[in-house]
Amino acid sequence: MEIQQHVSLKPYNTFGIEAEASHFVSVKTVAEIKKVLQLKEYPQKMILGGGSNILLKKDVEALVVHNNLKGISTEKETDDHIWLKAAAGEKWHAFVMYCVDHDYGGIENLSLIPGNVGTAPMQNIGAYGVEIKDTLTQCTAIHIKTGKEHIFTNAECEFGYRDSIFKNAEKGNYIIVSATFKLTKRDHKLHTDYGAISEELAKNNIKNPDLKDISDAVIQIRQSKLPDPKIIGNSGSFFKNPIVERSVFEKIQKEKPQIPFYEVSENQVKIPAGWLIEQAGFKGKRFGQAGVHDRQALVLVNHGQATGKEIWEVALKIQQAVKEQFGIALDVEVNVLG
Repeated sequence: MEIQQHVSLKPYNTFGIEAEASHFVSVKTVAEIKKVLQLKEYPQKMILGGGSNILLKKDVEALVVHNNLKGISTEKETDDHIWLKAAAGEKWHAFVMYCVDHDYGGIENLSLIPGNVGTAPMQNIGAYGVEIKDTLTQCTAIHIKTGKEHIFTNAECEFGYRDSIFKNAEKGNYIIVSATFKLTKRDHKLHTDYGAISEELAKNNIKNPDLKDISDAVIQIRQSKLPDPKIIGNSGSFFKNPIVERSVFEKIQKEKPQIPFYEVSENQVKIPAGWLIEQAGFKGKRFGQAGVHDRQALVLVNHGQATGKEIWEVALKIQQAVKEQFGIALDVEVNVLG
């Protein structure tokens, strides 16, 4: 474990933003994390995982602690279920592939989502009708100031839509070191009726899909719509899909009958943020080195040399335009730092 100075964070954020950490350390064990957290000479600490859900607007004047814990283990097993514990530094997609390869069901719809296991509970990541909260039983976290371990149950995580206690009451207080998931070993409940999964399966002439078929379909859909961060910098979905009152939705629907939507409850409707952004004229639009992806308007991109501030300025333009045109406030899904 070595603390480095003046380290570029460009390789550690999927936007590919050039920002510098005044101090940086990569930790590989829980013991190392506890040791680093006790270092009083670095009062300001920033926890960094896969870097897939952050926008760095400026250099980081703090000790950046890169969570690099690895390992997947079985906590418990029955004939029907298995409880898998994954370390926070495991790549999320690699963990999903491990489960699919072993025929463990429950998270196959979350294939190809960037980032690490440790940040998945923070965001309550979700896709194609499935969210982390559906399978996560608990996660272990260490309090940044006290160094004490705490196990958060599913209920204690206070999961919401792309939300959790780690983004609200306990924001910045904990570093997640592992997460445990209850997955099926047989009689898998497949989610094929959300988004384009059923269409993709039909296109491939698959009538009785297994976990791998679902995962493959999700990967194909995501690759067709979303840019690869290794090719063009991005953090996936930049905004949350807004959930609005039915009266608001119906007012928009009168003017734009083609509006896509998902029923949330009797009184609430979810509208795809990408559609709203596209209607506001931002899809594929470029502002210098920052811009909006040409196939998915929900994704902001770095065309090469954009700064975090420039990308944030595009986000503010989008929020203002959508608010003016539809009366809907778009919430940011990405953690904006600086």
